[in-house]
Amino acid sequence: MDKFEKICHVPDLKFTQFCEQHFSLNKGIYNTIDLWFYNRGLTNILNRRKVMLRFMIFSCTDEAKVKFGPGGLTRKLEDFWYQANEVLQEN
Repeated sequence: MDKFEKICHVPDLKFTQFCEQHFSLNKGIYNTIDLWFYNRGLTNILNRRKVMLRFMIFSCTDEAKVKFGPGGLTRKLEDFWYQANEVLQEN
């Protein structure tokens, strides 16, 4: 995650291009993920981007690309959210 820290501070266009290049995430999927986390209370854009990157890393199957099948995005988001909340509650 440390290697992605600086990318969180770039303009939106650069951030979405980064996500597309590194995770094959198109703008539609990116916007869906962004909105999903925003609706769960992550209103600070910097914090949300960090969580989004963690989610993308969590979702990688071959450490390079994020793949979702039908209904897979919502399931992955929910799994990630549940696991992240468990970790936060333990600390």
